[in-house]
Formats: sequence, structure tokens, C-alpha cells
Amino acid sequence: MNAVYDPHTIEAQAQQYWDDEQSFRATEESEKEKYYCLAMFPYPSGHLHMGHVRVYTLADVINRYQRLKGYNVMQPMGWDAFGLPAENAAIKHGIAPATWTKDNIAHMRGQLQRLGFGLDWSREFATCDPQYYHWEQWLFVRLYEKGLVYRKNSVVNWDPVDLTVLANEQVENGRGWRSGAVIERREMAQWFLKITDYAQELLDHLDDMPGWPESVKSMQRNWIGRSQGIEIDFPLSDEIGGVESALTVFTTRPDTLLGATYVAVAAEHPLAAAAASLNPKVAEFVTRCKRASSAEAELATVEKEGMATGFTVDHPLTGEKLPVWVANFVLMEYGSGAVMSVPGHDQRDWEFAHKYDIRVVQVIAPLADEVCDIATAAFTAHGRLVNSGEFDGLDFTAAFDAIDDALSKKGLGRRVTNYRLRDWGVSRQRYWGCPIPMIHCDKCGVVPVPQADLPVVLPTDVQFEGVGSPLVNMDSFVNVACPKCGAKARRETDTFDTFMESSWYYTRFACPDANTPMVDDRVKYWAPVNHYVGGIEHAILHLLYARFFYKLMRDEGLVEGDEPFTRLLMLGMVLQDGKKMSKSSGDAGDPQKLLDKYGADTVRTAMMFAAPPEHSFEWSEAGLEGAMRFLKKLWTLVTQHAVSNSDLTDVGDASALSGLSLGDAAKKLRLKTHETIGRADDDFGRRVQFNTVVSGVMELCNAVSKFSPVSASDHRVVAEALGTAVLIISPIAPHIAHELWVKLGRSGSPVTQDWPALDESALLQSSVELVVQVNGKVRGKIKVSSQADQDTILLIARSAENVAKHLEGKSIRKEIVVPNKLVNIVVG
Repeated sequence: MNAVYDPHTIEAQAQQYWDDEQSFRATEESEKEKYYCLAMFPYPSGHLHMGHVRVYTLADVINRYQRLKGYNVMQPMGWDAFGLPAENAAIKHGIAPATWTKDNIAHMRGQLQRLGFGLDWSREFATCDPQYYHWEQWLFVRLYEKGLVYRKNSVVNWDPVDLTVLANEQVENGRGWRSGAVIERREMAQWFLKITDYAQELLDHLDDMPGWPESVKSMQRNWIGRSQGIEIDFPLSDEIGGVESALTVFTTRPDTLLGATYVAVAAEHPLAAAAASLNPKVAEFVTRCKRASSAEAELATVEKEGMATGFTVDHPLTGEKLPVWVANFVLMEYGSGAVMSVPGHDQRDWEFAHKYDIRVVQVIAPLADEVCDIATAAFTAHGRLVNSGEFDGLDFTAAFDAIDDALSKKGLGRRVTNYRLRDWGVSRQRYWGCPIPMIHCDKCGVVPVPQADLPVVLPTDVQFEGVGSPLVNMDSFVNVACPKCGAKARRETDTFDTFMESSWYYTRFACPDANTPMVDDRVKYWAPVNHYVGGIEHAILHLLYARFFYKLMRDEGLVEGDEPFTRLLMLGMVLQDGKKMSKSSGDAGDPQKLLDKYGADTVRTAMMFAAPPEHSFEWSEAGLEGAMRFLKKLWTLVTQHAVSNSDLTDVGDASALSGLSLGDAAKKLRLKTHETIGRADDDFGRRVQFNTVVSGVMELCNAVSKFSPVSASDHRVVAEALGTAVLIISPIAPHIAHELWVKLGRSGSPVTQDWPALDESALLQSSVELVVQVNGKVRGKIKVSSQADQDTILLIARSAENVAKHLEGKSIRKEIVVPNKLVNIVVG
């Protein structure tokens, strides 16, 4: 037996065993209950960084733990392969994006395999495969036919360097997130998906998703942004060519309507354009506004600027003429591109009014002892109406109803529900993406590509001339016959936003070889994903779009249920010098050198021990030395025990041990072993805190080191402790666990074993009986050692069958232990 821990040799041997046995190949025929574990698939940038190592190790730990718990687990892997970096690399290095992408995939696949992840590689695909995006195009055409896809002119963020549209979230301080170029606001024809048709459903279903962190659900609720208010029409005082006869605004505070002293419009509003055509100074200001970012977070901090248009509107209730301003804080894409401004009761409007000497009127008075001095700041709280004529004295609710009624009678207002969520613009003016399956005909207009002609395959043999998309100049791609009339027509040259591909890939993993639209019946076995793992930076857009796509697929009869991910684990970031590790930032720690020096198990263990999953942390290689010492200690303990106990049979069998007469020291070691089993089960399953699993196994190893076995029974207790340590650490450090399992004389491999059984008799020294309550109701009784600490008591209480049933799917808010009497667990 090799007494020296050689990670490179044992890791190669373990991985060969898993390959030979096809240990991680999932099938639908298993009699076990399914468990679909998935980490967000990577963009093939070329090399893994430590952020990748963290997310895929965490998912693999969950995968291996659930196998031990008896589930039929699937953990697939693929590649989010379309995107701008491949195109930029092609331009810079003169290599085709398809070639660059495939080379990167090959390298990164090897790195993932080197880390020993239990992945089902038989399900691998890349989103740039035509057999994948074929079905994305199929769905897009179906949605177009159902009226859920449309094309319209829209004001967009234009990156003049990357020559493409950017989402608001990709604009940082007015510059492109990749190029750093100053962003321009342009009006362009764009394709949209009607995600707003699903806004209420996306919002409602968040209330029935207990497996998601509340913080993520809150972010999605805020992003969807449901609000109830009134649409109010402010008639134009004079007729203006090309402009509607009234400005329509939305407000959630109709109680302040009598305090409106001006109306503001976006730079892209027709009224702003009309004013610009008459006044060069307004035209200059409008042009400057269009260059600025439209991201709300940035608009909240920039200096508020505006210019009077020279136009006025009539107040809908008083008839007073109010000036119309064009302002840099109004967004055309939100609402109608116009807002009523009430400087007495909105701080932004107050600041703008004071800057430009616009009248400020108080129409809300405090209800209690609140301070209200509109000379120094706006009063934004609800109160009672003043200076509002017939509405004076009304509180917010009564004023809302009364003013709504008054506006309705005049035909100038209506109660509506509004959403902050905008329809999803999916057009991108770049090459390396899925072609949008539409054709433009001068006679017939826009015509979808017939289903029989799908997929529209992206040409891969292309030459770049500068930054723009080569598709625009490829006659063989662009020029086609109209499917309706047969006349000469032009193929759409925009490609899909890459969020499209990542919004449904998790369903395709269930049936990657399906030749039916999108998925086949195997998806009904695997979906939804039981546990989805990824970075907190994806909490809004990716997850919202994935939820939307799942509902679209449900409504096509392709999947069952409403939500794609049952449980969600959102990870904090891995930082280096205070910055997020990434390929593009150039500061990413390539794990390859760490794997070469320490081996995969040490890297995995150090990463899991560094911090709880949801916490961001500063990566340091110092943790690797500690992880290596721990694994060497475990190796030494098992090696020494195996050498001196090679003739023992049924070693470590809990059922055999429970009937033996043991000394106090052996009982204490068994107590530690079974406390570790229970706590690790809770840490792996409910708490998802893997750092405490590692520390628990470390403590168990320390207990074994301090124990001096004398009898055969003592050696069996040691064997049980070491076997337990090996099984518990196997999801985190699977290679060394595979080897040590064999050294302990056990059959098979940890990947084929069951989770170690908790022997409650081992947890009892002299015992007491306690009542266990959940939210004050008795749900069971437990026996615990009279010497048990509070953590052990709670562990046993949570593990009791009937108690566990009442804790399932709930968050534990508080746990109370009354010594020698009861345990009360408060859940919500």
C-alpha cells in the first residue's frame, strides 16, 4: 500500500473507473426518483477561471450527495457558444468564430474533466449547433404566428465600436460594457418578444417558489414592477403637426394632480422632435440626450437637465396651461415617454423646478407630526389634500377614487395596471448568433421562413472586413425568394440575443438527440430542474427569460408545470484584488497550474471550505495548503488503519457495532461519528453549507487521531468513523474518497453507495425524552443523550420523520430548546 498521498495517480485512476463504469450516465429507466442538478453552462472563452471552479464544484457536490441519498441524478454539461467575444477574436486574430469556439470548447472540456466532475457527457451540445438552434427558430416562428413576436422601431443603445445594440444592463457609465465606447441612442427596427403578456404570471408564480432565495424573488418582483395608477391625458393647448392631440402620462399618485406645474417628455418623443425642428438649441439638447445612457440606475444619479419646448398642455381638471419641457430623466421606452411633474411632492421634480425656476405648489399636508417644508425639499409621503379645490381634506385612497372619477367623466383618465417590465428586444446586429428566421419582401412585407426550410443555418466560412457583420454583404445568404409570392426578397441579417439560447437549454439536456420540435417526452421525466446553480449576477435577466421561455414552451404543450427550476442556489463572486474573476478582465486565476501542483481534490476542497456558497470571497492560494494537509491526514489515518486491520471482517458495520459492549472512549468516538453524519446530512441537504461539512470531517479525523484502539471492537469503531469520513467527504473530494474506500476493504465505489445510516443509539449515552413542536404544535418525541449539546438536540429533532415532514419546503426562523422538556421549531 502506498503510504504517500499522490493525487495525480489516484485522480487518474478514479476518473478511469468512472468512465469505464459510465458512473454518471443518466437514463430515464431507473426505478429511483429523479434528481436533475444543473449549473449554468459556460461561455467557451478558452480557459476556466476560479469562478467556474466554484460553481461547477458546488453543483457536483450536490450531484454526488443526491446520489448517496438514493436519487437517479442527471448532471449534464454544454456550451453557451454564441456571443461577441468569438467575433472579436475572429477580427483580432483572423480566425473564424466557429473554429475559435470549437477549439476553446475542446480545451475547457479537458479542464472540467480534469476536475473530476460527475457529468453526463453523452448529453453535451453547443448552442451554435444547427440541430440546437433549429428549434429555437421553430419556436420563434410559432410565436410570430400567435402574435407574441413583433417588429417595430425602437430607441436603442448603439455601441459605435462593436456596432451592435446593447441592453441597458450592458451600458456602464454611458459606455459599452466590452468596448468602453460612448453609447449613442438610435432609433432602429428591432424584433421583440411579448414578455409583457406574461408579466402578471411571472409575478404571481414567485409567491409559490419556496426553493428560491427571497432576495432573488424580490429582485425579480422589482424588475417586473407592477404598479396600479391612472393614465391621464393632458390636451395640447395648440395643434402641432405630427403629434397626438394630448400627452398621456401614467401616475401612481393621482392625489398630487392639482400640484402638477409642468410636464416633461423624453428626447425621442414626437413633441421634442417638433420643438427641435423649430429651435436649434432644443435640437442640440435633444441630440445630447440621445447619446446618454438610458439605464435607470444611471439616470437616478446624473444631473437633471432640461429645456423648455415652447409648447403647453391644458391641465385636465383646471384647464391651466402647463409648460412642456424635454428632460434627460424621462425615458421613451417607459410608458408614453411623458411624465407629469409635481415638484412639491417628488424630489426629482423639485430639484428640476428649483434649477429652472418653475413654480412649486403644495397640495398634500402631513397626517401627523411629519415635517413638510417644500421650500427645502419635496414632501413625498401620503397625507391629506390641500389647495386642491373640491378634493381638499381627502386622504390618499379617497382622493385616488375621486380624481379617477372626475377624470373619467371628462374622458381624460382611466385606471390601469402598469409594469416596469418592457418587451424583450432580441435583435443583435452581429454575426456570431442564431439567425432570425424572417424574410423581407417588398410585396408581402415580413414573412417567416417556412418550418420545412428550417433551420436557417449560419454560414461559418466567413471573412470579416472591419467590425460589422459579414452577413450583410453575403449575397448567398441575404438574397432569397419570398416564400409567399416567389419574388426576390432579403433574409433578415440580425441575429438573436444570446439570452435566447440560454433560456431553454436546460430542457434540451433531457433529450439532446430529439428530432422533434425542441424536446420530446423525456423532458417530462426530467423537468423541472431540481437544483439550479449559478452566479448572483444572473438573478434577473437570465432567470426571468428562462422562466418566460418555460411558460412559452408549456403553452405549446412541450413541457409540464409552470416553473423550470425548483430550487435555486445563487453564488457570491470569487474575487481577486477586490474584483470579480473573469477571462475578459485579465486577472483570472487559471486553475490549471493549481491542478498541476495540488491535484483536483485539494482545489475542490479549498474552494468549498473557503466560504458559504452565497458569500463572495477573496480567493487566496493559501487555503490550498490547508486543504492538502487535511487530505494527507485522512490518507494517513486510513492507510495506517488498513495496514493494521487487514484481517478484520464486517468492519465499520453500524448494525454490528450497535450490539457490541464498548468502552467510554469508543462510545464517545461513535457519538462523534454519528453526530457528523447527521450534521453533514443537514449541511449538504437543507442548509447547503459545504464549508461546515469539511470542518465536520476534520473534527472527526481529529477524534480518530486522539482515540487509541485496544480491542477488535475498538478497531471496528475506528473503521466506522473512517468509512463515514470517506463517504461524507466524497462529494467534495471524490478521487481520494474512491481510493480510500477501496483501501478500507469496502466493495464498489462511493458513487454506488448509500448515505451512511444514522444510528440513533450511538447518539444516546444516558437519555432523556423531549417533545418536539413545529410552530407550537406537537409533531413528535425524541430521545437524546442527557449530555447532548443544543446543536445535537436540534439535529435529532429535525431528523425525526414526522418533524422533517413539517419542515419540508419551509424556512426555519427560530429554534428553541427547553432543557429536559421540549424543542420548538418556528418555520415560515
